[in-house]
Amino acid sequence: MLYFAIQVKTREESKFITLTKNMYPRLTIDIVCPRRSLTIRRGGKTKQVEAPLYPGYVFLRSIALDPDLYWAIKKVPGFFRFLKSNTNIQPLEGKDLELLLHFLHYGEVIHKSQAIFDENKRVVILEGPLKGLEGRIVKVDRRKGRVKIKLELQDELFMVDLGVEFIGEANHAES
Repeated sequence: MLYFAIQVKTREESKFITLTKNMYPRLTIDIVCPRRSLTIRRGGKTKQVEAPLYPGYVFLRSIALDPDLYWAIKKVPGFFRFLKSNTNIQPLEGKDLELLLHFLHYGEVIHKSQAIFDENKRVVILEGPLKGLEGRIVKVDRRKGRVKIKLELQDELFMVDLGVEFIGEANHAES
């Protein structure tokens, strides 16, 4: 299967997916929008909120992108463009595809990872969606339980927050 990135109106990714399925019920298409689950604290109350992992982008999973499918998706309100461009549509490959599949492996909603700090005060992910992505962590906010990571999608950089549960410091023997 190939994955094609579609740029849509930001904060209306879910609406775009629903409109596409409602406008073209006979098309058997699979559009995904990986989301991240974050804990938000306001006024002393906490709540879970879901936000897109790639704000402004959804991903079409298909064997190929034929002209009928292209024109059908292009007519959906909120559509901006296919990546790289509408005249040069390319499926995701290499690191872009690898990273998307890594997150989709954990489901369409990405929950908190468990982490500790090692003896050098570096973050070590024990389990969860951030495992293996420690090098992408740019900033740690222990109070909010989040890390800011750097994502790329066809040469565009994104900075997104992902939830992390810090379960303590790494134990090390003193000599």
